[in-house]
Amino acid sequence: MQSNRVLKWLDSPQAHIATAAYISAGMVVALVAKLLLHQPRIESGALWVGIVGASLPLLISLGEQVMRGNFSVDLLALMSIVTSLVLGQPWVAAIVVLMLSGGQALEGFATARASSVLNALAKRMPQTAHRAGEAVTDISIDSIKVGDELLIYPHEICPVDGEVVSGQGSMDESYLTGEPFQIDKAPGVAVLSGSINGNAALTIRATKLAIDSRYAKIVQVLHASEENRPQIQRLGDRLGSWYTPVAVGIALASWLVSGHAERFLAVLVIATPCPLLISIPVAIIGAISVGAKLGIIIKDPSILEKMETCRVLIVDKTGTLTYGKPYLTEVLSLSEIPRQQALQYVASLERYSKHPLAGAVLAAAEAEHLPLLDVVDVTEAPGTGLLGHIDGHQVRVTGRGKLPADLADQLPEVAPGLECVFLLDDALAGILHFEDQPRNESKSFLHHLGPKHAIDEVILLSGDRPAEVTAFAKGMGIASAYGGMSPEEKVEFVRERTARARTLYLGDGINDAPAMMAATAGIALGVNSDITSEAAGAVILQSSLQSVDELLHIGRRMRMIALTSAIGGMGLSVLGMAAASLGLITPIQGALGQEVIDLLSILNSLRMILPVGRMSDFHVPVAGGHTPEVTQA
Repeated sequence: MQSNRVLKWLDSPQAHIATAAYISAGMVVALVAKLLLHQPRIESGALWVGIVGASLPLLISLGEQVMRGNFSVDLLALMSIVTSLVLGQPWVAAIVVLMLSGGQALEGFATARASSVLNALAKRMPQTAHRAGEAVTDISIDSIKVGDELLIYPHEICPVDGEVVSGQGSMDESYLTGEPFQIDKAPGVAVLSGSINGNAALTIRATKLAIDSRYAKIVQVLHASEENRPQIQRLGDRLGSWYTPVAVGIALASWLVSGHAERFLAVLVIATPCPLLISIPVAIIGAISVGAKLGIIIKDPSILEKMETCRVLIVDKTGTLTYGKPYLTEVLSLSEIPRQQALQYVASLERYSKHPLAGAVLAAAEAEHLPLLDVVDVTEAPGTGLLGHIDGHQVRVTGRGKLPADLADQLPEVAPGLECVFLLDDALAGILHFEDQPRNESKSFLHHLGPKHAIDEVILLSGDRPAEVTAFAKGMGIASAYGGMSPEEKVEFVRERTARARTLYLGDGINDAPAMMAATAGIALGVNSDITSEAAGAVILQSSLQSVDELLHIGRRMRMIALTSAIGGMGLSVLGMAAASLGLITPIQGALGQEVIDLLSILNSLRMILPVGRMSDFHVPVAGGHTPEVTQA
């Protein structure tokens, strides 16, 4: 266990930065001894001390790769270091160690940079809570037990999942987006860990331990991704599959033909593929920075490569191809209760819900100037819908599929669009119908993906009713559509499809996360669900399909620049190898020449952050649609 931690640290960005600093210090001392003190022994000693100390973690890491049979481009660097030391060329070895450690530090930084936003999210969780009783006492959140009553002061972060016992106020549950998303809270209403309390103090009863609460689960996912983070699938490794044997072959041939071991070393040194080790991470860092400026968080840098290879797009419907903002179109009364009173009852109850339809009901009630009534005993148990008591009546808002068979049979036929059922004292009272308008750009965006991004097939997956999904897909020009899909069914479908072709999953909703993780690459559009954001390789903070196109172009530009840097640098290295094999370049000249090649490759990679104008060739249509506004039912 201890050895694993040591190996992990030796392969960390911090270790590589320390290595680069250590070898640089040794080289500075050696230069002073050589140029100012004229002390060859001090010069040699400083270099050897620096090389031995700095190369040890590098040799352990590279040796471990070789033992696993991973003969990547790093093998050339390992051979260069060892050969330089055997032939008594410490300056050459020092330069190679400096180049290698610097490249690995940059690559590690590129990976760590991608998760910095989520690391900040993990650090914001409170460590203490206020236990209510005869006296309020501060306790560690690890000490909270199910059933404990906790006091949440104004503007504090809720430490555990629970339900309100006393007090009325609101909480901001948008702790990832930063956009206001206030949910009213009253006795009986659930609260989520990580939510920010409003202006009123609330007393809650813990329904879960801190470790089992929603926010803790998010942090656990984050830590798991940090512990098991897959290494960036480096373009250099694939290029190195032919470059490494060619370089070794040229080096051996020059040694055998000339009989001079120094030619072998000179070829190896100038062949050391630092353009692959350094320029590619620089391009990745640039892509992450460009994305951040456009409101795109690139969490997993490997998505920049994966997107370009995906040929199948699997897309969610609600909130992705639609605006995700349903609006009320009709209140159909099924009892003697007046239509406006039905709307008033439902709106009074829905203010305690964060269901997408709740906002539409509240907006319609506000448009008709209907005051909201007091609600008590609010609950939202799974499978039953939203329940509360208003003016002595039991009010329930639920779905058609959650009703007993005898009540469901009394309902009229299913109408197009979305709906919810309103019950008063367990008797059917009405149906509310909604529409969620497709985005103006959805259809043109889907048609854009084929010719511009080589997407061969678009598949629509949704949990909505199959008939509705099929009709929607027809309007969008999508040939493959599947409705009524549960989260588990989505996962199985995506796994099976990904086994046949590389898939890109685009979604926004609460049920998208498992399926997104099963796809080759996942993009979260907007941040309606923190879990979805954890599963995605990239998170687009604003709900915009044009931003998806920008992300695809960022990935394409990064790949082009990285390949240009890598292949161009390797081409220059091949020319240097030819000169070294003929004896025209000494080992130290080869090491310095490789530094020049590195500089050119890095400068080319820095083009990633230069302004290039519009990072998208998709134009959002203006005509033919409008952002939906709430209409009076």
